[in-house]
Amino acid sequence: MREEKAIQKMRDKDPDGLRFLMDRYIPYVSTIVWNILRSAMTSEDAEEVVSDVFLAAWNQAEELIAGKVKAWLGAVARHKAKNKLRQIGQELPLEEDVLILADDSLIERLEREEERRLIRQAVDRLEPKDREIFLRHYYFAQQVSEISREMRMPESTVKTRLRRGRMKLKEYLTGRDL
Repeated sequence: MREEKAIQKMRDKDPDGLRFLMDRYIPYVSTIVWNILRSAMTSEDAEEVVSDVFLAAWNQAEELIAGKVKAWLGAVARHKAKNKLRQIGQELPLEEDVLILADDSLIERLEREEERRLIRQAVDRLEPKDREIFLRHYYFAQQVSEISREMRMPESTVKTRLRRGRMKLKEYLTGRDL
């Protein structure tokens, strides 16, 4: 079955479509959830978050776009795992949480939207391979060893590219890279 057909089945309330997405993406979603929750929660809590991600996909099948399902699931997984941490009063360190900003008053929300836009622009200015490594680590919470394995490069190279990416973002965001 193809992703387009699975999405259509979900829109038609056929559970085979959801089964297809689960078979294909549970390892990916589970990795994101586990990397965020780490040892803060039980395996049952993590499984509950993974289930919530696929329940969201089922309930929001109209929003799914073939070819972008993996990214959608990753974003939802990240959001739901972070919310689970917040429920028990834990937060990720700022370095890990740089792309997710809270929503308070209108002025603060507008400021944060501008920050998000600037961060996105800065990330988009990275070289494609550096951008992929940066997003895998900081957005999808993949560990260096996993990125190294999946991208077939030494861990030291991944660490160097992450450090270089942070330096480039800092230069861009502080206005030293105009």
